Amino acid sequence: MIRCPWGDSTPDYAEYHDTEWGVELHGDVAMFERMCLESFQSGLSWITILRKRENFRRAFAGFRPEVVAEYGQEDFDRLMADAGIVRNRAKINATINNARAIAELDVSLDDLLWSFKPEHHERPRTIHDVPAITPESKAMAKELKRRGFVFLGPTTCYALMQATGMVDDHIAACFRATEPASAR
Repeated sequence: MIRCPWGDSTPDYAEYHDTEWGVELHGDVAMFERMCLESFQSGLSWITILRKRENFRRAFAGFRPEVVAEYGQEDFDRLMADAGIVRNRAKINATINNARAIAELDVSLDDLLWSFKPEHHERPRTIHDVPAITPESKAMAKELKRRGFVFLGPTTCYALMQATGMVDDHIAACFRATEPASAR
């Protein structure tokens, strides 16, 4: 079975690659989770975040934005002391801030994020053809910033687009690229 090269490096990556990455994801809770995890990944290896994912879910109330938006100093202190997650002050503050920004939206988070799905996206031939930033990810980052979101630059937004199936960057030789969309 041929996978994207990164998907063959560890069993955790293989499972994520085969079952989640590039699969359409919807819903405000699911999108908030991915948004947060991609932000926490910034500057780190994705495998670090993937292996701590269940801890993040417990720490952030299943990523229910309405709950996280109510977090105060006691919650922040609890999170900073939680060795099961990435204890980064800026990233924890960003998660709480972004939950509050969701409460101020005039559309659902799902609808807002999916509005940046490219009309046309060419499948990369090789891993070297996969972009880090696109015009759509730049536009998403700019709009999120305008709406009060933080720690979501164009690269993080593009990773979010990949993770949630807004774009399908499985390389041409990958078995996932040859599956019918209904099988994903």
